[in-house]
Amino acid sequence: MMDLLDKWVNQVNSLLWDELLIFLLVGTGIYYTLRLGFIQIRHFGTGLKSLFGGMTMSGGKADKQGMSSFQAVATAIAGQVGTGNLAGPATAIVAGGPGAIFWMWVSSFLGMATIYAEAILAQKFKSKDKNGQTVGGPAYYIEQGLKCRWLACLFAVLIILALGLIGNMVQSNSIAAAFEGSLGIPGWVVGVVLAIITACVIMGGIRSIASFTEKVVPTMAVFYLAGALLILALNAHYILPAFKAIFVAAFNPSAVLGGGAGIAIQQAMRFGIARGLFSNEAGMGSTPHAHAVAKVARPEQQGFIAMMGVFVVCVIVTLTALVIITSGMKAWDAGGQVQQAFTGVFSGKGIAVTQQAYSYVFGHAGSLFISASLFFFAFSTIIGWYYYAETNVRYLFNSQTAVRIYQLLVIAFIFVASFFKVDLVWNMADMFNGLMVLPNLVALILLSPIVIRLTRAITRQPETASEAE
Repeated sequence: MMDLLDKWVNQVNSLLWDELLIFLLVGTGIYYTLRLGFIQIRHFGTGLKSLFGGMTMSGGKADKQGMSSFQAVATAIAGQVGTGNLAGPATAIVAGGPGAIFWMWVSSFLGMATIYAEAILAQKFKSKDKNGQTVGGPAYYIEQGLKCRWLACLFAVLIILALGLIGNMVQSNSIAAAFEGSLGIPGWVVGVVLAIITACVIMGGIRSIASFTEKVVPTMAVFYLAGALLILALNAHYILPAFKAIFVAAFNPSAVLGGGAGIAIQQAMRFGIARGLFSNEAGMGSTPHAHAVAKVARPEQQGFIAMMGVFVVCVIVTLTALVIITSGMKAWDAGGQVQQAFTGVFSGKGIAVTQQAYSYVFGHAGSLFISASLFFFAFSTIIGWYYYAETNVRYLFNSQTAVRIYQLLVIAFIFVASFFKVDLVWNMADMFNGLMVLPNLVALILLSPIVIRLTRAITRQPETASEAE
């Protein structure tokens, strides 16, 4: 049964990712990059200043009126920084070669413009539910901006399945696999612990979620970056060959991997962009739910800080990829023969490859380091993704009872995920993420005149930019 389901899911993914979404996502990113005048470059400094200027672990209390700007971006980054940053690069490299990392970079650069547009629209069309709680996201800007209720409902259903249920299964599955591999703890035990901790956070509502993300996200990022930089310092001799392998393999995989590897440019692009989307979520329609509730004076202010979420993710993904490639080269120690390094040194898939890379330098402590990092990364994503899905449950049912029922479903799926095959869970996540992207991209293109007018109003009339139509 599982093999049949896996085969069917792979067929859908082939259609979505090989034939459709690569072009749509890249095309949307290129469109916004050009129409907004390379905003990810022109306002990169503004976004960086907003991110670090507002950083705090004890910001204003979140309430029905929303969160602080930093709490919103911390919640967004919580959703963005998960298994996609630790297991994603490993999956991309093993399946698409080191050249896949180049395409992850391309996806991130273009995604900064796309996510800016998402944040602008989320702020423009945010609303309040019957309890007075501020809400927003693609379902709201699709209904209000496009006047298309059925498409908004379709998106809401897909994101509930894609992130709150199937997506969070990926996070739970990866945590369980990591702890089973490093400490021998049975997956079901990890699943039970995760389910209990998740329940404690999500039952507290927006205030509990915002308080959790603003404290955990900066701490876990610093912790992981310190470990990755230490390994790269120890692997310094292999850093330049690793970068060379990434760039060469992006356009000529056989030159790096050898003709027998069977990896083509399209394969590197497919896995690079797919894993890039799963890592930075630009264009997917997830992060707008957090950016919509930020308390800012003008929409573009949250747009600038939203771009920094993609940048932070790109830095973490790059460091993870470099650790994997340089550790593989160092372990093989054959003058940087990348394909030999991966086929001769690494075994397994996903997070297991990342754990091995750290273990080659730190020994068993490296495996434990990744297990601890993954726990915080993936758990923060579970919380962020739950919040996105909850917003859409509110949109569809406008009922606190429905939210409570959904909370129980999420907790159950987190536990059940510990029993699934890693390949099937990742492939199902790709499928539902891909389906979810489609209605959001339709809205991003059709509502682009609003994004462009609001952006142009920044220099023309900053004080009234939020009132531009």
